[in-house]
Amino acid sequence: MGEINEVIVKSIIDNREYKFSTGKLANQAHGSVWVQGGDTVVLVTAVTQPLEREIDFMPLVVEYQEMSYASGRIPGTYFKREIGRPSEREILVSRLIDRPIRPLFPEGFRDEVQIIATVLSADPDCDPDVLSVNGASAALHISQIPFLGPIGCVRVAYVNGNFIVNPTKLELEYSKIDIVVAGTKEAVVMVEGSSEFVEEKLLVEAIEWAHQHIQKLIDAQEELRQKVGKPKILVEQREEDQELENLVRELGKAPLSEALRIPSKVERKNALKKVETQIVNEITTRFSVDEAFQERLKNVPKMIKKLESEIVREWIKNNEPRIDGRSLTDIRNISIEIGLLPRAHGSALFARGETKALGVVTLGSSQDEQHVETLTGDVSKRFMVHYNFPPYCVGEVKMLRGPSRREIGHGALAERSLAPVLPSPEEFPFTIRLVSEIMESNGSSSMATVCAGSLALMDAGVPIKKHVAGVAMGLIKEDDDFYILTDILGDEDHLGDMDFKVAGTKEGITGIQLDIKVTGISKEILMKALNQAKEARLHILEQMEKVISKPREELSEYAPRIEVLEVNPERIKDIIGPSGKNIKAILKDTGATIDIEDTGKITIFAPNKELLTKTVERIMYYDQKPELGKIYEGTIKLLKDFGAIVEILPGVNGLVHISQLDVGRISNIHQQFSPGQKIRVKVIDIEKDTGKIKLSRKAVLLEEQRNRYHHKKRDYNKNNFNKRGPRHSDSFDKKR
Repeated sequence: MGEINEVIVKSIIDNREYKFSTGKLANQAHGSVWVQGGDTVVLVTAVTQPLEREIDFMPLVVEYQEMSYASGRIPGTYFKREIGRPSEREILVSRLIDRPIRPLFPEGFRDEVQIIATVLSADPDCDPDVLSVNGASAALHISQIPFLGPIGCVRVAYVNGNFIVNPTKLELEYSKIDIVVAGTKEAVVMVEGSSEFVEEKLLVEAIEWAHQHIQKLIDAQEELRQKVGKPKILVEQREEDQELENLVRELGKAPLSEALRIPSKVERKNALKKVETQIVNEITTRFSVDEAFQERLKNVPKMIKKLESEIVREWIKNNEPRIDGRSLTDIRNISIEIGLLPRAHGSALFARGETKALGVVTLGSSQDEQHVETLTGDVSKRFMVHYNFPPYCVGEVKMLRGPSRREIGHGALAERSLAPVLPSPEEFPFTIRLVSEIMESNGSSSMATVCAGSLALMDAGVPIKKHVAGVAMGLIKEDDDFYILTDILGDEDHLGDMDFKVAGTKEGITGIQLDIKVTGISKEILMKALNQAKEARLHILEQMEKVISKPREELSEYAPRIEVLEVNPERIKDIIGPSGKNIKAILKDTGATIDIEDTGKITIFAPNKELLTKTVERIMYYDQKPELGKIYEGTIKLLKDFGAIVEILPGVNGLVHISQLDVGRISNIHQQFSPGQKIRVKVIDIEKDTGKIKLSRKAVLLEEQRNRYHHKKRDYNKNNFNKRGPRHSDSFDKKR
């Protein structure tokens, strides 16, 4: 048996032990780390290989997978194995791992890198997502893959005035903050999460507090590298083609500056493309066209992008207007329209500059909830946000292949941001689906989704507590100087150093997502960005409230209706019927959704008001009590010589004595009546002690005779009056 050379490093954070180990599993991977917290175990591997083609980006792939056996479960799929497309949870955690490590690969490294994080054991009180981020960093750090880490990652909660690192599931339920923070030794590189109307200062304190605890995880990874680390691959820095770069700057600075000043995204893009073509053509005329020149020419587009970045950043540093003429703190023009879609339950179009999001709300019953299978058990979601980014919104042609990872991530961010203002299921027992269709995009479409979603929810009559708005902040950082940009454009996102999305109400922050392209940002930058975002958020909320300030009092006429009934629990069996016959008939005829509880509580969701009324009547038919003096159409259940047993309501029987079956004498009851026959009977007595019901058909027949007599008499008088009436009337008028 081969010897296992396992190396273990431990770290203690807030009395909980975290273990990093390597050497036992996946030793053919370039980096392999077993990371454990509590009973949660994640195996993270990192592998690299050269690419045969040249590319201008870092080809990093991150895959996170949750194995059902980790929590002692068998997959609920038909094949009983983890196959096919990853779940939304797995995609979101993959993004969580990817975002903090991607900026930390050295410039010029273009080998393919794949990171796989596999959950082998799941402890409900120790989420594997944070462990996976730490494991990915550790696997990269001990491998030969060049990496400017390590990084540490923790989750932070805030309960009863105290911060908690990596809280348990129960602690999170009582927490006002749920954020994941990742950082290097020096600074924070990523923040992701939600909060319940938390002020900016408290959030910065939480991030700073998290960064302090991150240090222990970084120290553990450094110790692990000291013991087993491999020599890093040297990244060859390409020699700059200074001659060509100077020529690009000479030819391109003026026309690029002019093109970058065009406010319209499409026109600006076309103008920049035209300038690029002109630069390439001019350079071609100045050089001899040979194979070496063609190789050099490949770098021109990259040089042009670098020059564009320099121009825009120079404007910001010199306090000149931004690309579209705004100052650092200006927000683009906002326009809002609600109730666009006649048949939708709620809709709103939110436009900020050239970014437009159409929010559409659909209400459904509890049966429309999303049921998700997780490592800790099945959960149900009554609120879903789905973000769609079709290719036409950026003027592109692309095959529609289902939601991308980016779309799933943006939808989750908007969902977290809006969730704190939703009513409880007791207040509003509907399932709510919000779809954001991005109609046009030029930066911050995820935050436009938050705004459009809040407006659409109010338009649908969902009693949300208050409006939620979001804005994306940017950063230009040059040495110790930094500049915060409010409401960034797409180009400012690409050319800048930070994408900081902040959503919330007037009272505080509800959603946050920070991604940076530099090695980290300081507390000072965080605080300034959050304060500047608050000013922008308040302005946007003011514009939204001018259009609709509170939820509509009435739901759309096309929205489903709900009513809760309380019936006698003993009647439940009658409502359901034999083999569900009665309830199936009601569902088929009305299209309603009916939830029945053993306590007698019945919740009805119907497609509209008319069908709701019909459904209520059908159900209450089985819960009626017989009324003295009321006439019912009943069914003969049993015939005896002394009379008939008649069912007048479901499960409610009464006796019609033979003397009460007809006006005259009945010689043979079995010849005149038969079981299953329908007869009209009147309740003539209900015994107080026993509840026995006495019925009479005779009383109904006599009443019908009297009614016929009175009708004939009234008709006779009416006809006689019509014959004589006009003569009396004429003579009366003559006398007058």
